[in-house]
Amino acid sequence: MLSLLADGRVNSRIANYTQFWDQDSSQDKKEHTDNRIANYTDVINGYYDGATELYEYGWGTSFHFSRFFKGEGFVQSLARHEHYLAAQMGLRPGMRVLDVGCGVGGPAREIAQFTDATIVGVNNNDFQIGRARKYTKAAGLESQVTYVKGDFMKLVEQFGEGSFDAVYAIEATVHAPNWEGIYGQILKILKPGGVFGVYEWCMTDRWDKTNPLHKSIAHGIEVGDGIPEMRTIDECRAAVKAVGFQIEHEEDLAERPDPIPWYYPLEGDISKAQTFWDYITVWRMSWSGKFVTHHALRILEAVGLVPKGTWEVGETLKTAAAALVKGGQMKLFTPMYLVIARKPASS
Repeated sequence: MLSLLADGRVNSRIANYTQFWDQDSSQDKKEHTDNRIANYTDVINGYYDGATELYEYGWGTSFHFSRFFKGEGFVQSLARHEHYLAAQMGLRPGMRVLDVGCGVGGPAREIAQFTDATIVGVNNNDFQIGRARKYTKAAGLESQVTYVKGDFMKLVEQFGEGSFDAVYAIEATVHAPNWEGIYGQILKILKPGGVFGVYEWCMTDRWDKTNPLHKSIAHGIEVGDGIPEMRTIDECRAAVKAVGFQIEHEEDLAERPDPIPWYYPLEGDISKAQTFWDYITVWRMSWSGKFVTHHALRILEAVGLVPKGTWEVGETLKTAAAALVKGGQMKLFTPMYLVIARKPASS
């Protein structure tokens, strides 16, 4: 029986999250992958029921990576990353825009204020929707940014064809069981000539699925971030084209020669922090910061202040951090493969 908490989380989903993975990261079995794909909603919800508050503690309300400039604070870099996507898409006042996999609404609120567009966020996690609405009300943006619960593999069923001027997704559609399905849904809900922008998580051309180290890095990202199956840039590009989009721009922003790498906050290297507040953010991923979090979660879970399974999900985040950093250092993985694509104006 599901134990539904007052905030929308389900105890059993959190506690059972790790059952979807073979614990031997070098020998992930096909049946585990197939099971994750078939049960992607349980994988996603189990992960975010347990990880959302940990994300907010360590990262704020925008759950994504970004590029970093010298002297630029962590929060400012996240906002600039969101602005860049909005600018590339040409978002402007009067447009109705869908945020696919909106999290707790950090990017939706930022993009709404940056562009004056009207944003609708879709999310299948009750806990995150509740928090998104609370933050949006506090920001005074309730008339401009709204949220609905829905399965992003069934967007047409929920919104109808041709219902949005633009759609974006920031590091969210990697959770889909397949890219053709989610991109096809996005194409259909766009008006003719509508634009789609995405920052996608992908394995790069350097990744070799037959290499045990490469395979273990992909597996670490999957188990630590609630992803059914990691796929490549080539597969992403092919899926966008296959459903009928016309690609206007594509680029792996992680390939830019930035002096500070996108993954630096996960390294726990405070020497790369750019502002005072960044030291606190980066410290949380240092050995001492992880030690404090590890034991604090143990205590909070033992006394019932966080749902059972939260500590275990927290441990998977450490697995993810290590895999993401290694994948970034070896350039096997990118969290910012940017695609700007357009629905043909006529068939």
